[in-house]
Amino acid sequence: MRAVTADSVRRLYPPRDKWSHKGDHGKVLVIGGSRRFRGAPALCALAALRAGADIATVAAPESSADVIASFSPDIITEPMEGDYFNPENLRGVLAASERFDAVVIGNGMGRMARSMEAVLEFLRLSSKPCVIDADALYMITGRLDALRRGWIITPHGNEFFSLAGAKPGKTLESRVAAAEKFSREIRAAVLLKGYKDVIAEGGRSAVNSTGNPFMTVGGTGDVLAGICGALLAGGAKPFDAAAAGAYISGAAGDMAASTTGPGLVATDVIAKIPAVLKGILG
Repeated sequence: MRAVTADSVRRLYPPRDKWSHKGDHGKVLVIGGSRRFRGAPALCALAALRAGADIATVAAPESSADVIASFSPDIITEPMEGDYFNPENLRGVLAASERFDAVVIGNGMGRMARSMEAVLEFLRLSSKPCVIDADALYMITGRLDALRRGWIITPHGNEFFSLAGAKPGKTLESRVAAAEKFSREIRAAVLLKGYKDVIAEGGRSAVNSTGNPFMTVGGTGDVLAGICGALLAGGAKPFDAAAAGAYISGAAGDMAASTTGPGLVATDVIAKIPAVLKGILG
């Protein structure tokens, strides 16, 4: 077990070629949103952009795609027919995903039975590096065969209990042991969120200590998923992307909370990501 440090992040941001062009530094597809939940995928996409991805596109139901696009002109949307992700959308979303380097799935999706069917089929058919977050974690509960090597799951303690069938505990030692055991079982990277984030993949583990209790506000998990997606899209390995993502998200939350206190909101965290990266990269 090691501590996640700024050096862990710095290694994932090598100097950019001055002749590079749009798309060279990662394209992220966020699959999420529903008639009720529209902010989550927008937060995820904006965080991916602030973490360095060149392009972030949200594939969302047409009932919410325009609202998501209105959050920022930087977000591209790919409207899907209907009010929620469903099997009829699957062919188009799979085809669209081929243009991207990484996928984040589940943010604001809701828990409709037909969405679950579509998510499980997407995961079965997609070969892209993937961050599985939010409602998609609920959808894979009891269906862990849908997971594969090279992916990241991002549960908090209760979601971990639902997925693994065992509580991670409240000591760092028990959480590390639980995350390591589960990651070996599912052959994917686990980012167990908490007071101290635990990242595990196979026999490796790391602990991140950035972040603060004001980050319990809704939307910060979507921010974290977007950062992880950007790092995957940039070519980072899942374990490294999850560890660095946790560090960046927590450090941005710490910087924001120094002025907001309990009034922190998820967009405050996104706004501080560039300052965190500038401080790390110089």
